[in-house]
Amino acid sequence: MSAQRTAIKVDGSTLLVRIFGYGFIGAFALACFLPFMLVVGTSFTSESSIARHGFNFWPRVFSTFAYKIVFENPDLIIGSYWVTIGITVVGTAVGLFIVAMTGYALQRPDFHYRNRISFFIYFTTLFSGGLVPFYLLVNQYLALKDNYLAVLLPGLLSPFLIIMMKSFVRSIPHAITESAKIDGAGDFTIFLRLILPMTTPALATIGLFIAIGYWNEWYNAMLFLSPDMKYRTLQLFLYGVVTSADFIKNSSAASNVDLRDLPLESMKMATAVVATGPVILLYPLVQRFFIQGITVGAVKG
Repeated sequence: MSAQRTAIKVDGSTLLVRIFGYGFIGAFALACFLPFMLVVGTSFTSESSIARHGFNFWPRVFSTFAYKIVFENPDLIIGSYWVTIGITVVGTAVGLFIVAMTGYALQRPDFHYRNRISFFIYFTTLFSGGLVPFYLLVNQYLALKDNYLAVLLPGLLSPFLIIMMKSFVRSIPHAITESAKIDGAGDFTIFLRLILPMTTPALATIGLFIAIGYWNEWYNAMLFLSPDMKYRTLQLFLYGVVTSADFIKNSSAASNVDLRDLPLESMKMATAVVATGPVILLYPLVQRFFIQGITVGAVKG
């Protein structure tokens, strides 16, 4: 009888923990979802309705005028999309390969200089040269002004991602590498055929971090891509749409419209929707690998 009471008590406490956990996770997910719904709803709301009633999850007065202004020059925004997609795809592929290769090399026990190189990589997380030396390096010494490489190259490597990859690869037994060497495989063959397939969760996680970083890139583009370039990154283009008064004044969609009726607030929300839409569609495809890779270094019981 006492054993049954103990079992019932344990089951009851477990159920309570689950209810609390699911409730907390559900509330947290809702707190993350509602702001995005507010952004979407406001982007389809007329400016006059926003001025009278404020922001709402559901538009009181439906309007697509904000999107009409954002897509007033479809050639420019489509070109900006392709520039950002190209930089994201190439940067993610190259950066992921370099980060994976660096993390693998730094955890090899037979690599003599691994600790020194790891120190230099970690040192950059504490100190940096600053903006002025970085600008002089890219603009004068590398001569990458108005070159997409100025946006691509700085995002290829990240100390945080290298450390994450190193921690994940460390969980792979070194005996696998040694046995492959006995069979006559070289270091590059071991890395491509053995290590990379075994690090799929980490690769998906790190790849997502790199891709989001490139997709949201606007600061380096603002520094090194001048307005004379026809196509710049998507984030910088949308930034110019929101902040440039000339864009609103010269827009044919905004002609013959009172300046008070221009959808300034809804246009900000529309640009956020345009920028985040592809990322939201991509995330469910890598969610499973992302959850596995984000727990790298966790203590196993």
